[in-house]
Formats: sequence, structure tokens, C-alpha cells
Amino acid sequence: MTVLTQSSVDGSTAPDVPTIKTASSKQSQNMTVEFVEVPGATSYIIRAETSDGSFFSEMSVPGSPGTIVGLQPYTDYTLSVMSVNSAGRSQPSEFVQAKTVLAPPQPTSSSPSNSSISVLWAPVPNAVLYSLSIIREGSFLQSRINTTNTSVTINSLEAGTNYCIKVNAWSPESVPGDDFTVCQITRPSTPQSVVLQTVMTALSVSWATEHGADRYTVISSSGLNCTSSSSTCMLTPLTCGQIQYISVTAMNQAGPSVPSDPKQFITFPCPPQPLRVDEIAAGNCSVIWSSVSYVDYYTAFIKRDDGTEETCNSTGTSCNFNCHCGYSYIMSVFANNQAGSSSPGPVLNQTTLPCCPGNMSVSSVSWESVMISWMAVRGADVYETRAVDADGELVCNDTSPVCVLSDLTCNTRYSLLVAACNDPRGCNRTCSPQTYQTAPCMPEIMQVTQSNSSSINITWTSANSAANYTVSVIGSVGNPLTCQSGGTSCTVTGLPCGTSYRINAIASTAAGLSMPSYSVPFETAPCCPQNLSVLQVTQAISNVSWSAAQGAQSFITSLTSPRGHAQCHTTQTTCLMGCITCGTNYTVSLEAISSTGHTAECTYHGFSTSECCPSGIRLFRRANNTLRVQWRSSSPLSNYTAVVTGSTSSHSCSPPQPGQNTCDVSDITCGDVYSVVVAPVNPDGTVVQFCSSRMYSVFCSGSGLGTVLYRGRRSVD
Repeated sequence: MTVLTQSSVDGSTAPDVPTIKTASSKQSQNMTVEFVEVPGATSYIIRAETSDGSFFSEMSVPGSPGTIVGLQPYTDYTLSVMSVNSAGRSQPSEFVQAKTVLAPPQPTSSSPSNSSISVLWAPVPNAVLYSLSIIREGSFLQSRINTTNTSVTINSLEAGTNYCIKVNAWSPESVPGDDFTVCQITRPSTPQSVVLQTVMTALSVSWATEHGADRYTVISSSGLNCTSSSSTCMLTPLTCGQIQYISVTAMNQAGPSVPSDPKQFITFPCPPQPLRVDEIAAGNCSVIWSSVSYVDYYTAFIKRDDGTEETCNSTGTSCNFNCHCGYSYIMSVFANNQAGSSSPGPVLNQTTLPCCPGNMSVSSVSWESVMISWMAVRGADVYETRAVDADGELVCNDTSPVCVLSDLTCNTRYSLLVAACNDPRGCNRTCSPQTYQTAPCMPEIMQVTQSNSSSINITWTSANSAANYTVSVIGSVGNPLTCQSGGTSCTVTGLPCGTSYRINAIASTAAGLSMPSYSVPFETAPCCPQNLSVLQVTQAISNVSWSAAQGAQSFITSLTSPRGHAQCHTTQTTCLMGCITCGTNYTVSLEAISSTGHTAECTYHGFSTSECCPSGIRLFRRANNTLRVQWRSSSPLSNYTAVVTGSTSSHSCSPPQPGQNTCDVSDITCGDVYSVVVAPVNPDGTVVQFCSSRMYSVFCSGSGLGTVLYRGRRSVD
């Protein structure tokens, strides 16, 4: 009434009372009122209150229909509407009774499998029934489920697909309550088309992608695993010689799929261990190794020191290959299966025996010496020459393909054998020997008797068998007179009287002529040669030469030292003497022998052979492109020099102190082939020239030097 009086004073009045047409509830905390709007009203107030007065609320709305919020679910309310303008509000309209709908269920969802979704909610007070509406993402079709339970499992759904589920309760009056929507994705399907492939030491696993999966997990039976958001994944590191079982699981926010069926995978084999190399026959070898598990076949890789390569595949534990004499081989064995090849096994080195020397030539140097020469062969460091007869043998070792055997026994059959030797394998003594018959022994005139004034009878002795003899009687003037005999005596006639004679005898056989016998009689001893020189030809051969001597028919030259004795008997003024020991001081002596057997002992200055060529020469790789040259020396006080020659450069080095056996050369180029000569240095500073050269290949490893491989003697390259 106060408001009406004031409005009257102000010159305006409150609007008319509106009329409610309907009141309904769609949400459990709201009520919508539809009413008839009145003229002059600028807004309206909806009033809601409970019958017991425990709840009272008013809410301003701009017009009809209007909604009042903040109500309790499933509660009876008395509703009225008032119109409002600047003069105030009207009286409340006639009230109506209405009830809010049931509260919405509060569902939670999960996907127990890739084709189902489970929905669970707490009971809604006063609810007698629940309805669920299911719609697939991207679809307008929906399905409906009614239930009195508070949980539902929805089956036959698509894997990896998002579904939205709306849930509402029904009141006893069959009025649908407020609803709540929850969206849930189903678990992805099990990955299919799993493919396994090895990549180095890893396993690449690929599969077909599954709808709705956001990541995948790969698990092996050995505990390896990897996760990927794409369709591939790498398991690493793989261990050789294993059986693995691989499964793939797809995952999304709903959980994992059922793992794929385990797929068996056998990893690459472990490397086999080479045991040995057997030489089955000449030129045919077999490399043998231990077996490993899960292997389909083995591959043996053989590389020769000249770069020739050979491979051999075998399902067993051995492989044959050509192993020619005089070569070094490196071998490694790989095991193979469908997953790939193993890493290489340990490298096995094998050096074959040197080849038998060919084109062997035998020639007589003197009546007690023979020269044997041959073609140098690959892989030989030194040659061993043997002359064997019934009483023993003579041995000569030399690095050169020539040897002189001295002090042979006359009228003797020798078996000559040349064996090529190297450090790793020793000597090849399977070569065929050659027979050599020495010249007959020199006869010895025992007696000369004059039969008459014009003839003499000469008798002699000799150890020769089946020899013919020629006796020569030589005077100071005229031609010599001779006689021949197959026995031990003969007579020469027609000699003038009053002449000094020299009488000698020579034996002859198919092997040649003997040394002439000593002449008789012998009046004066011959002169010694004025000059004698000794020149070292090789490590074991020296050439002794001297000037002519008056009255001398033959000479015996001797080189004597505490380490041995060498002697040469010749009618020449030079003699090639073998079996000389290097690094030794010799006493040089010579006997000049007259035609009558008188001798003159001649002594000369001593002769020192050069130091021995070193043996056991090796190259070792060092840092900064440096090679170390090492050898075995025969003397602790000797000086040596090493010359390393490549295709574009030459390097030399010497140990800083005498007796040392190593020195280093730098600026070595990998991939080049180097010849290496290590030789003694004589006291006068000259270098021994007959030491042999050896060749080495220097392989590359990364940016530096790799393996240094001995390639044999340079003379046969």
C-alpha cells in the first residue's frame, strides 16, 4: 500500500499482475515459468518457495519464459510471478505448483575390451528407471538402453572409437530427469601384420596401424622393449644366438589392446671360433672351426698376401681352399642365418712352406767345390743346401739363390737338396734331390824308374774306380810325351837324355778330369804370388784371387778362423770359396805347389768378413704414421742401417747405439708397398750390399696405419 501511495505521488503506478500459463522443470536445479507479459513492465520476478517455508528464492528475468535456478532436485515448489517497472513491482500472480525433475546420474566409464564400454553410476534418489543414449563419434545414429541397474556394459562396439553416452533417471511419475553425458573411447584392436627385420645389431618391428591407437609397445621374451607412436619400433641391442618371441600391443587412453600373437625371431648367429688349418694335400688346405647355434651356413673368408681373395660357403665346420706354397693367408669365418651374418670370428694367420726352388743348376767350381744355383722362390727367407753321401753331409745356408759347397770328396756320388725356409714354417724338405758325381781323385805318382836310355816307367796309386789315366812327361823343350792306361802304370819312350822333366798323371771318368798329380821330380819350389786379394761376394761366399807365380802348377788357398776352415785347391789364380761365416776374422794362407810336388807356404794379411745380415726382420705399426723396424743381430756391438722404400719416397734409420736392433721411420703412407733392407755398417762406414730386400704391405685403418703384412722376398715380385 505504501508503494501505491508513493507511486501515486510520483505520478506513476506499478504494472499489472501477470498470469502464469505453465511451469515445468527440465533440469533438476531449474524451473522454467511461462507467463503472460503485461504492458508497462520492464522486467519480472519469479518467486519459488516450498510449502513448509524452508526455502524461498526470487530471480529477475527480462520476460517470458523465465527460469529460476538454484533449486533442489525432485522437490515441490510454489511458483508466482511479479511484474516490475520504475514504480515498483506488482502483486504476485496466482501461484502454481510444480516439481523439479530428478538429479542427473554421475556416471564413470571405462573400456574393458576393444568392443565394449562399461558405465557405472551411483543410485539417484527417487529414481525408478535409467535411460542411456549411445552415439558414435561422427555418426547421427544413436541407440537407447533402459535399465533399473546402476551399471551397464555396452557390447559390439567398434575398436578404437569414441562414443558419447547420455544417462538420465526416471521419476515414479515417469518424468525423465536431468541427464549427464560421458564420452569414452574403446581400446584399440590387436596389431596385425607384424613384420620383423634385422638392421645391424637391432631388430626393426613394423605393423599395421590400428584405429584409435595413439602409441604401441613392443616386448621381446628377453626383456627388450620399445614404444612408438608410429608403425615401427627398434629393439636394441640384439644378442647373438638367441630365439626371441616378439609381441606388439596397441594403446590409447582406454588402455592396452590384447597383445599380438608372439612371433618367433632367431637372432644372427654368434661368431664361430677358428681352430686350425690343415694341409690336406699340396696346394689344398682346410680351415676348421667350432659350430655355433641357429646357423644356416658358414662363410669362410681367405685373403692371400698378394691381395687375392677367396670365399667358401659350407653347412659344416670346415672349408677347403687353395693354399699355394710361399704365401701368407689371413682367415676369418662368419656364421649366417635368415637374420643376417655374425660378426667376424678371430682372424687366423697361416703361412705356407716356401715353394721348391726351380731351374736348379749344378756346376763344378773346382775339383772339391761345386756351385748350385736356382730360381728364387716366394716366401723364402733363407735357403738350406745339403750335399749328402754315405759318410755324412755338408750344409750351406744363404739368403741368396746360389751356394758353393767346398771340401767335397772326390770320386763320390752326392745327393744335392736345396730347401727354401721361412721363419713361420721352417724348411720345405719335400723337394726332389739332384745327383752329382764329383771328379775322380787325383792320382799320386809313387815311382819313376828309367827302363832304358829312352824310356821311363811310371807307377801311381789312386782310389778311383773305372778310371782312365793319362801321364804327361814335360821337358824344358819340345812337346810333352804321354801314355795312357786303365791300370796303375805305364811306359813312356822316346825321351832324349839330359833333360829335366816334370811328370804328372790325370785321371778321367764320365764326371770329368781329376786334378793333375804332383809332378816328379821337383827341383825348386815355386814362387809365392806377389799379390793376393779377398773379395766377399755374398754372406757365405768369398772370392780369393792372386797373381801368377813362377814355377807353381797349383795352389791351395785356405781361410782359417776359430769358427771354421775353408780351402780351395786349384790351378787357377782365383778361387770362389763357400761356407764362409759372416762377422769373422780369417787368416789367409796359400800353398804354391810345383810340378814335382814341392810346395811353398805363403801367408798374407788377415781378412774379416762383414757382419751377418740380420734375421727376423719385422715391421710394427706405431702412432703418427710411424713404423718400427726390428731385427735379430748376430753381434751386440754392430751398427745397422734400415732403408724403407715406397713407391714415392724412401726413408732410412739407424739405432742410436751399437748393438740395438730397432729404429723408427716416419711419414709412412698407408696403402703403399714398402721394400725393407736392413744391413750391417762396416767399420769404414760402408754398408753391406748383399743383404736381401723384403716387401711389406701397409694397409689403412680409418685415417691412420692399419695392418702391416709381410709379402715375401722382393726378388720374386
